[in-house]
Amino acid sequence: MYQVVYFSRSKNTEKVADAIAEEVDTKAEHVSNATIESKTTYLFLGSGCYGGKPNPVMMKFIESNDFSDKKIGLFGTSGSGKGTELEDMKTALKAKGAKIQGTYSCKGKTFFLINRKHPSTDDLKQAKEFARNLVKK
Repeated sequence: MYQVVYFSRSKNTEKVADAIAEEVDTKAEHVSNATIESKTTYLFLGSGCYGGKPNPVMMKFIESNDFSDKKIGLFGTSGSGKGTELEDMKTALKAKGAKIQGTYSCKGKTFFLINRKHPSTDDLKQAKEFARNLVKK
């Protein structure tokens, strides 16, 4: 079973989460409403980049769950592309027993209309391809 869990303030990461969920035939869940199902074998986790870091709500979700025997695909969006959000999430998840299978990141629209066309249609196609390739592993 697949699950897609995300945090998104500006809907950028939500768009990527929805694309991934569509590819693996499930529904994306906002982290504030999510629980890891016992049947889940593959979990996609995503966060936007806020001040170079993943959102604290996502990090709390990671810290408060057991990811033993879970395959994880990480994804994120960033206005600057200079954040460490995926690396921070990866480090925390590995400490919780997760098996990181891969990561995907794309630009996201920011407050000043920077990257205003992102995530683009092409970004979302790439997110779907990322998911499709990971679940084959």
